[in-house]
Amino acid sequence: MSSLPSSVDVAIIGAGAAGLGAAHALAGSGLSVIVLEARDRLGGRAWTVQASPEVTFDVGCGWLHSADNNSFVALAKQLDFEINKDLPPWRERTFGNAFPQAERDDFMRAMDAFYQRLWKAAEKGKDAPASSSLEPGNRWNPMIDAISTYINGCELKDMSTLDWDAYEDSDLNWRVRRGYGALIEAYGASCPVALNCSVTLIDHSGQLIRIGTSQGTLIAGKVIVTVPTNLIAYEAIRFSPPLAAKVDAAAGLPLGVDDKVTLALDDAEAFPKEGNLRGATMRTDMGTYHIRPFGQPCIEGFFGGSFARELEHGGEGAIAAQSIDEIAGFLGNDIRRKLKPLYESRWAHDPFARGSYSHALPGHAGDRAMLAAPVDGRLFFAGEATSPTFFTTAHGARDSGERAAREVLAAIGKR
Repeated sequence: MSSLPSSVDVAIIGAGAAGLGAAHALAGSGLSVIVLEARDRLGGRAWTVQASPEVTFDVGCGWLHSADNNSFVALAKQLDFEINKDLPPWRERTFGNAFPQAERDDFMRAMDAFYQRLWKAAEKGKDAPASSSLEPGNRWNPMIDAISTYINGCELKDMSTLDWDAYEDSDLNWRVRRGYGALIEAYGASCPVALNCSVTLIDHSGQLIRIGTSQGTLIAGKVIVTVPTNLIAYEAIRFSPPLAAKVDAAAGLPLGVDDKVTLALDDAEAFPKEGNLRGATMRTDMGTYHIRPFGQPCIEGFFGGSFARELEHGGEGAIAAQSIDEIAGFLGNDIRRKLKPLYESRWAHDPFARGSYSHALPGHAGDRAMLAAPVDGRLFFAGEATSPTFFTTAHGARDSGERAAREVLAAIGKR
């Protein structure tokens, strides 16, 4: 890691996938570069922990979405990270009788019909709330809404139809056995990063840019901002002169909430590997569970949207407690003695994220391009929220950092 210099050619704010992507793209350019990171680690919302000696847990992103177009796939191979190509357990491999197959098939038909209506609505070009494509009175609507909270971090009423349509999904999802967060940390190991260096002010009033940080003031010629939208929208980082258009665009792209928990599972061999557990609960405030990911002795739980936010407000351990209660409701009370909380995320309470990943509010699909646009050839913006087609993903963030670095080089006149 690096100490804070007095001045650099390019300062990159945030050592998540976007900031590291920008740093790599500028390596060898002849420019002096520093990445400023408020946390004491690399990766941002990508973070792998050893939850127990037997369980590796991605607290943040865990899937190489659109794997055939995902730039981290090639990087994983270069860095000698094993890629797991097993099919995800989202549609198949149901465990238990909480969601009988006939009911599950009926739900999937309703879900697919909803997506068809949503696609047709997007074709008309009107940026309505995605909830307007729900079939009135359909009994599965609350569960369809729950799926949105896992995918988008928000309920359908807060989701832009046009933004949903812009996302590119090849439906190929792989994993990194040692953890996606661990891969991104390894990717950033060679980058010049100042940790524990939070930024509060970007003063671009003069010819050079003054950056106020917790470690002092840094002078830079160019700045690439890669922080989550909520930090810009809430002005945790202040621009001087103000950039009202950027703040408004960030507010139109708020971070939803997706939280995860991992529970140790005793007698794990009695349960299937890569199983899926979800109940036909007919409500949105529900979790979904992944049994023995990679064959590990654990169950991972997923919660999203306003329900995840509510659980976070319940304090440390509330997500794990809800998971155990819900799993016991599906499998019987005897399962309780086999489950033990190991680790849970609380992304909305993370001061350097304040959420999980961005979604465009209805009417705000165009805010991604607005947020990504450079300012005066000196301020540049990256991060998953600025990706036109791979927003919400780590590879979308990394690629946006590379794009911002190219914009910097073009502004300087370098290739």
